[in-house]
Amino acid sequence: MNKSELVEELSLRLDIPQKKAEAVINTIFNAIVDAMKQDRRIEIRGFGSFTMRYYKPYTGRNPKSGKKIDVKAKRLPFFKAGKDIKERVTSK
Repeated sequence: MNKSELVEELSLRLDIPQKKAEAVINTIFNAIVDAMKQDRRIEIRGFGSFTMRYYKPYTGRNPKSGKKIDVKAKRLPFFKAGKDIKERVTSK
């Protein structure tokens, strides 16, 4: 499911215009991004949690040429699914 499909689903389930549904989705996504920029952890009970992971610099290898390259330190978003959603997805 992509963002436009999510907007459409929200619009149908809540019987609201798609523009309003899109605004709701954008507000939620923006709030998550803003919190992660501030290194805050986001936990949505029953769904999962979003955190930032930090990676140290390391020497990697270009798979095409085989040359060694220096990879800079970075921080990346990480999502961990919650217990409830794991159970709901895997139950038959």
